[in-house]
Amino acid sequence: MIIIGGGLGGLSTGSYAQMNGYRSQVFEMHDIPGGCCTGWGRGDFTFDCCISWLLGNGPGNEMHQIWLELGALQGKEMRHFDVFNIVRGQDGRTVYFYCDPDRLEAHLLSLSPADARPIRAFCSGLRKFRACLPAYPFLKPVPLMSRRERWRMLAGFVPYFNLFRTSMSTLMTEYSARFKDPLLVEAFNYILYEKHPAFPVLPFYFQMAAQANLSAGVPEGGSLGLARSIADRYERLGGEITYNAKVEKILVENDRAVGVRLTDGREYHADIIVSACDGPTTLMKFLDGRYMDDDWRQLFEETIKEPGMVFPGYVSLFLGLRRPFPEGEPTTTHLLDEATASRLTGMRHPSLNVQFRSRYYPELSPDDTTVIYATYFSDTEPWRELSEGPEQFSRFRRGEELHTLPVRRGRAYSMAKRRVRDTIVAFLDERYPGLKDSIAVRDTCTPLTQIRYTGNYEGTFLGWQPFVESGETMEELVKKNGPVLPGLSNFYLSGVWATTGGLIRAAGAGRQVMQFICRDDGRDFTASVDDTAPPPTHVLVPVGPQPVPRGREELHVPEHARLPR
Repeated sequence: MIIIGGGLGGLSTGSYAQMNGYRSQVFEMHDIPGGCCTGWGRGDFTFDCCISWLLGNGPGNEMHQIWLELGALQGKEMRHFDVFNIVRGQDGRTVYFYCDPDRLEAHLLSLSPADARPIRAFCSGLRKFRACLPAYPFLKPVPLMSRRERWRMLAGFVPYFNLFRTSMSTLMTEYSARFKDPLLVEAFNYILYEKHPAFPVLPFYFQMAAQANLSAGVPEGGSLGLARSIADRYERLGGEITYNAKVEKILVENDRAVGVRLTDGREYHADIIVSACDGPTTLMKFLDGRYMDDDWRQLFEETIKEPGMVFPGYVSLFLGLRRPFPEGEPTTTHLLDEATASRLTGMRHPSLNVQFRSRYYPELSPDDTTVIYATYFSDTEPWRELSEGPEQFSRFRRGEELHTLPVRRGRAYSMAKRRVRDTIVAFLDERYPGLKDSIAVRDTCTPLTQIRYTGNYEGTFLGWQPFVESGETMEELVKKNGPVLPGLSNFYLSGVWATTGGLIRAAGAGRQVMQFICRDDGRDFTASVDDTAPPPTHVLVPVGPQPVPRGREELHVPEHARLPR
């Protein structure tokens, strides 16, 4: 088996392939594993650009079992924060979105007693969601479930039917409009750091409930550490990773995928080909737009170009600071005034998420230093126009160079990056005096940076948006036929382009695609937890105002909450 892409989807696919007796090889265009789940060094600092919360990093749910099977968490400390996010208005008023619904309710009522009714309704829903979260299925794709398994799954959700119905049918933008306090009207839209206009209330419940259940913290070692752990597990299982190997074509004979050709001309052959890299590149470039029926063609040629169909890219600024800033919070979304937002190229919504990243991963920077990670959702087109110039950009808009990876960086592009950096630094220095003078290293990334290193369509991190036409169509196609293309045998899709968004989705996609492959080959699927290292440990890190003074607590997960091996 050949797997294209060494991100989490590819590494997961390879690991489960090895567990089921397949011999596999992963081809990765970069020189490290992880894809978007990565970090890089700048002097004494490591800049981690991915995991702000990791669904399933605590026990009591099927997501956790997947991470243990992949060897992602063993031997590490899992850090859980008691606040999911902080939202600060332009006037300095602050909303702490506590994970515990009782604390959240008391805090929100103290901010706006007049909003008691919607506040209590939201917190009541969060309490119910905490109870139903363990029932959410991740281990087996629904199309492969037996009738009994489907009935058992549905029975687990029956008590929460009304909760799911109402939280799925109400957009958060509509729900937040029920509040009277203008800050709460805005703040609820930024619980998940950025504004997601197409998201209903359900994903907000899901993420906050997971954090409240101590299953959405962050893993020691950060994003690249997680990716390396999974890559190590894959190689211990007998898999092979070839780095600096960029695929340019999937080889097809008689409508059967038989191998790949790399950009250096080398060809490799295999019985099964799995693409876990960028979806549009796979279909439109590697396969020349063949093997798509009307549904696939509509999705990849038309729907994908409509606004909001894929997750946007990010602009990110990393700062390595020479001294500590203990007053810095793990994560705060600042609502910006128009003047500040206008200086940040490509900004979709007037907000800036600022993370004191060394609160997440203190081991990734020297003692008595600080790492800041400031991000905002960004459109790609303004950066591409600055980078490529008017003539090249015009050709791109006409569709003549759909997959061009920008390599030229002109003066306009560099000036825009510098303006972004200077604007964010000035904004932070005003709130944290002395920050500007303490900068040791810095790094600014745009959606074009993401395209350069991962090849992802328009710089997206997560691929298809859920809850909209694109994500729902992809899920229906997979549910109907599996992660395959019409008319092409021995080929499968994996990773975020075969599902909808998120690291656990990418990892879960690898497990599920192997279940389809085993079915097609007449094999029984098997998987096992990696027992070569001890289970992870868990700590709770308090954030913001506390009801009573307390320190950093180690959490002892009870035996009954652990998933069986």
